[in-house]
Amino acid sequence: MTKFTALIPVALMLGCGAQAMAGQAVTSGIANEAAITFEAKSGETAEAFEGQFTVPENRGAADSRMLTLKYVRFPATGETQGTPTIYLAGGPGGSGINAAKYERFPLFMAMREFGDVIAFDQRGTGASNDLPMCESTQTISATLPTSDVDYVATYRLALQECLNMLKNKGFDPHGYNTNESVADLNALRQHLGAEKINLWGISYGSHLSLAALKEIDTHLNRVVITAVEGLDQTVKQPARADRYFDRLQAAINTVPEAKAKFPDIKALIARVLNRLEAEPLMLSVPTRSGEVTPYLLQKRTMQQFTSALVADPARAVIILNVYAALDAGITEPLVGLLQRAIDPTDETVSLPAMHILMDIASGSSQQRRDMLAEQAKTSLLGLQTNMSAILETVDPSLDLGEAFRTPPVSDVPVLVLHGTLDGRTYPESGQEATAKLSNRETVTIKYGGHNSFMLSSDVTATIQAFMRGQTVDGRTITIDLPDFVTMPGQ
Repeated sequence: MTKFTALIPVALMLGCGAQAMAGQAVTSGIANEAAITFEAKSGETAEAFEGQFTVPENRGAADSRMLTLKYVRFPATGETQGTPTIYLAGGPGGSGINAAKYERFPLFMAMREFGDVIAFDQRGTGASNDLPMCESTQTISATLPTSDVDYVATYRLALQECLNMLKNKGFDPHGYNTNESVADLNALRQHLGAEKINLWGISYGSHLSLAALKEIDTHLNRVVITAVEGLDQTVKQPARADRYFDRLQAAINTVPEAKAKFPDIKALIARVLNRLEAEPLMLSVPTRSGEVTPYLLQKRTMQQFTSALVADPARAVIILNVYAALDAGITEPLVGLLQRAIDPTDETVSLPAMHILMDIASGSSQQRRDMLAEQAKTSLLGLQTNMSAILETVDPSLDLGEAFRTPPVSDVPVLVLHGTLDGRTYPESGQEATAKLSNRETVTIKYGGHNSFMLSSDVTATIQAFMRGQTVDGRTITIDLPDFVTMPGQ
């Protein structure tokens, strides 16, 4: 069985890879900072400071152990000091430091116009992570069918083992929730000596930003969020996933060649999933060691892969072409995907501790769980859009409760960017989550997906305009659609 970590679209949790500035004695004026030359994967460099501060793991426990949280600070380039901007990665589990190393590096540099820019590794992520991976004794066969009931039961047992293991090793599972991360932001603000901070977040980073707007909005200057995940939206609505496919079909229909190949993507997906439900598909998958091993593909796993890959249009191309091939009886594209995504020889159930704990702490009400279960009965992807849906009630003491899940009310200026083809966090959900923000400005990125920050120079210019205090509300930015007809790599 594939490990759960292979099915969640989280960023790599790596260190920053920055190197100290040779022969230079540069001081920052902020405690526990060291001058570095930060190098992006592109080879571009920037002078920066690597810093750290300490916080309790669980502020509600008198004997809490302490965590060391790390960040990279890129100094401001503007004429005035400005307000520090803290980047909040998604996941949960993504590394802010790592995000600065890849395609968002130019945007990190551009944001220095408005003050220092902080690439922050939240607790349990990247350079701020000391949590062990939860390796359970539970297994799911790679070659024998497993019912959904047994699958859920196995993962719930695995989570209980994970919680016990963490406690036995001195980690406090109650320390990994969004409220603690909000308190960390406030501690970082104080560490920086700033009266106010800007927040810049994506996906789970938007979830954290919304929680901060509830708890510390007096210390927030401006907030930029995209791929919005509301405080009561950790588990996505299956019905909204179906409506996403309708939007994707409408976009496909604008390109004659794509429409000819994919005249009805919902019918295509349903055909393949129904076939897998009736008869799971036995495949031969090459392993990383070069051997070939059998692997039984069930409907559930195909739903999980689909959920992960439809986040952005360019990735949706991959899964749609896999469906088209399967519909024609061709398995090679699917085998290639499996080869990159899973280790079919590993049947143990593993859980990324921070990701799971943060999600189940945000949780869902019983009323919402009932609604999601009802929608799942007729939707294409069911509840496979989010693993926490089956784990939320294993330990009810971890749930932050209904007070946490109420949406924020604030007059802090907030820029909300929506991608119309975001298959992970849906535009209508983002509108609901931010409805009570009186200074909200909304920008639509037509054909944009889950990752919209670097899709167009117009997106960067819009963020800069908002940060300068200009009005951008109602603006629409249109980007190009990918080539839906050709499978990437062919």
